[in-house]
Formats: sequence, C-alpha cells, structure tokens
Amino acid sequence: MTINCKGNLIDLSTPKVMGILNLTPDSFFDGGKHKNEKDILNHVENMLNNGATFIDLGAYSSRPNADHVSETEELNRIIPIIKSILKSFPEALLSIDTFRSEVAKQSIEAGAAIINDISAGKLDENMLQCVADLHVPYIMMHMRGTPKTMQQQTTYNDLVKDILFYFSERLALAKTLGIKDIIIDPGFGFAKTLEQNYELLNKMELFKMIEKPLLAGVSRKSMIYKKLNITPKEALNGTSVLNTIALQKGAKILRVHDVKEAVECVKLVEALDVRC
Repeated sequence: MTINCKGNLIDLSTPKVMGILNLTPDSFFDGGKHKNEKDILNHVENMLNNGATFIDLGAYSSRPNADHVSETEELNRIIPIIKSILKSFPEALLSIDTFRSEVAKQSIEAGAAIINDISAGKLDENMLQCVADLHVPYIMMHMRGTPKTMQQQTTYNDLVKDILFYFSERLALAKTLGIKDIIIDPGFGFAKTLEQNYELLNKMELFKMIEKPLLAGVSRKSMIYKKLNITPKEALNGTSVLNTIALQKGAKILRVHDVKEAVECVKLVEALDVRC
C-alpha cells in the first residue's frame, strides 16, 4: 500500500506519523503557540527528527464553533510558511489542511505534497477537480455541516454504515475525476458525540473494506480529555492509548501533536505484530 508524494512512493505497510503544525491563533490545543518563523522551523525540525513522515499545516481552525477565516487570510498565513519550511527542509513532505480549492492549488504550487480536506470536497465544489488536476494524494474526511454547525448534526441511522456510505459516494466521484491516491479519515470529533467517537474507534477495522489507507486523528481531542475530565495539555497519555488501538485496528497514518510518542506507538505495535 503506497502513495506517490512528489515522485516518491511512500510505503504505508508500516504505519507513518503525520505531525501537526497549526498556523491559527485559536486551535483547541496549540493555537497561537508558534508565533514566528523561527519557532515554526524549530517545531518542524523537532517533528522531522522525531520521525514524522509528513507535516500537516493548517491555517483555518476546524474546532467546533471556530471563527471564520477568509480565503485571503488563509493564504497569507500558509503560503509563506510552506516556502520557508521547504527552504530549510527541502525533502519535507507537507500536507495542507484546507477545504478550499484555491488554497490547495497555491499550496501545491508552492511545494506542498498532499491535500487534507475535512469536508471530502463538500465545502468547495471545485476541490475534487482541483486535486485531480494537481495529481497529488488526497485525504478525505467524514464530516457533516461546517465546523460551526457540525456538533448539531450527530444523528445517524447506523453510525458506521452511514459513514461507509458517505465514503462510497465520495470515492466514486473522486474516481471518475481520476484521483488515484486517496486516504480515508473517519473524522473523530467531527459531527460525532463522545459516545459515537468510541463506537467509531471500536469498529474502525470495518473501514478496511474500502481498501484505502486509513488515517486516525485522535490527538488530544475532547473524546480523551472530556472522558477523563482533564485538559488537552494533560491528554498525551490518553492519546497514546487510543493511537495504539487505532494502529491495531488498521490505521496507516497517525495525525498527532506529539510525534515522538506516536512513533513509539508504531514501533511497539509493529513489534507485537497484532494488528487486525
């Protein structure tokens, strides 16, 4: 199982880690933490040194009730940072967390390698065609509504079946447009209650029937800190526990704030060889 990133085949038979770089002031865990170029480059260097295969840049917070950010502001936040990172780390594989096709286009032109779309193309009707034209890997996530409205849209007939049907529709459309490398993200925390997040994790191996690489993004999310009655800053141990379970259930990419600990999860689970 491989994906083609800028001409390099990335083998996902051994799971990989995607480090998070938030360029927003209001993300739930590290919003505003990286305030200048030096801090950003130091953080990227640490993630790469700790074993991150991908760095995921986001300039529009997707937390519940996040403030709206204009397309111009999103571009102003992200394009200079892409160029700066690649100047210092030319081999870095950058994933761009955006649902806007123009941001995706300009980011890939600036040197990024992957598009990570929380809406699977539903928030921008041009996104899927844009990705097809760019010939880059595409992460499509399950979500209902928008970041502002998603937590009011948590009623399902059957959670897993409904999400599988969602992906079957989005994958069929992507296939007709010629998108080849697609990664599936079930969207923990997006239009799902606390209980639904755990139901989804418990049944995550069912997504293997889609026959696409599976990404798990549970890092320091409310499904951990609300369940344990702690803060996001205290949720690293819980994150490692759920990352381990996700790996055992077939995750091929872990999207995380804490790269070193996630890489350790991968190494230990690989040593056990007990993945489903």
